[in-house]
Amino acid sequence: MNDLAMKLNSVLDGTVAGRLLSKSGRRYYFPHGIIAQSAESKQGAHRANATIGMAYKGGKPLLASSIADSLPTLSAEETVAYAPTAGVMEARQLWRDLLLQKNPSINPEHISLPVVVPGITAGISYMADLFLDEGIPIVTSDPCWDNYGLIFRDRRGADIIAVPFFGSGPEKLPGLDLPAISAAVKDAAKSGAIRIILNFPNNPSGYSPTREEADALVALIQQITRQGADVLVICDDAYFGLFYEENTGSESLFARLASLDERVLAIKIDGPTKEDYAWGFRMAFVTFGSQGLTAGHFDALVQKLMGVIRSSVSCSNTPVQYLMLRILADPRTIREKESFYTLLRRRYRLVKDFITQNPGHPYLEPLPFNSGYFMSFRCHGIDADLLRKRLLAEHGIGVIALGMDYLRVAFSSIDEELILEVYRKIYETAQKTGEENRTGDLRHECRSG
Repeated sequence: MNDLAMKLNSVLDGTVAGRLLSKSGRRYYFPHGIIAQSAESKQGAHRANATIGMAYKGGKPLLASSIADSLPTLSAEETVAYAPTAGVMEARQLWRDLLLQKNPSINPEHISLPVVVPGITAGISYMADLFLDEGIPIVTSDPCWDNYGLIFRDRRGADIIAVPFFGSGPEKLPGLDLPAISAAVKDAAKSGAIRIILNFPNNPSGYSPTREEADALVALIQQITRQGADVLVICDDAYFGLFYEENTGSESLFARLASLDERVLAIKIDGPTKEDYAWGFRMAFVTFGSQGLTAGHFDALVQKLMGVIRSSVSCSNTPVQYLMLRILADPRTIREKESFYTLLRRRYRLVKDFITQNPGHPYLEPLPFNSGYFMSFRCHGIDADLLRKRLLAEHGIGVIALGMDYLRVAFSSIDEELILEVYRKIYETAQKTGEENRTGDLRHECRSG
């Protein structure tokens, strides 16, 4: 093992982060090579800096006119130069300030400086590299974003414990199935360590905990730590801020988990792609939080993460980091975000009203939803993918099937005047599909008899 990796491990040993590191996580380090030496030279090489593989003239990177014309507000350094491995410092500091502003419960002493990664997917994948080994379990919601399976199970070889977050049938709870979640999490924690990913607003269900449910989830994590287990909680906050009901918690669970207990390592993965309506930016932030970690511990974790970044993409996209700074500094942005939020909330309300006014569909059971971009149906007696294909072929309506059981509808991308028509077609096509299935089953029974 590299000496630098062993040095970082020695810093983290004895902490929750050190105990939770995967085998590959213990091997990661940020090398004192080209990038590190270039960063040093950038501060002191006043005469000539011959460290980095870029082309300069007059102290500025060479910049093609076509690029300059396309991005007129950015300088050459902001457009084509390599960004630091952990991201542009101004962007990292601004995002930290925004975290504290949006989540006033955060104790700033209990979090790291955010690190820039090339998208939320990359951030989740990097955390899997650091904290998951083959055969190590991680708890996810059921249903969950389908990429979790590809990242955790197929890429890292981890075991996914899929916990039904929502009950079914006439006796189901109106929101999270807290008894089922509690039982599954407590059982998984019996090994002495548990890794969980919480995605709120949830993709695909579009649900976020109420304030009471958030209290219950935090209390559950606290109970596990008091029984001696280490807890890694990854907060996938891709759709953070898009909350449409008054009783929905407005802060990330990260805000409370980061200061909850020395045995908890909380990780927040978020970014401007959804929050600031810049989906193609492929830019996100990873922030570590724990009551038991010092600035030195956080620095060691950041160095580990920088090693993952350096060994994969080297650094994140430079111009999008500076574009983000421009966007967030522009006075028009706040007004436009409020307008976009109002638009999405109106669409949400139209869907909610339709669901409320059309209860008891025999084949479609809406999962609880109160936030984000989506809502989903649990399918009973029909194949979700068959329904998806019929909606596309017969009505030109595109939706997502998650296996055979769940149908996800992104109301965020449906114009208001089309929402009622789309949902009527979904209900009608599901009804027709279910009745055809029943007729076919009855015919089969008659022939068999």
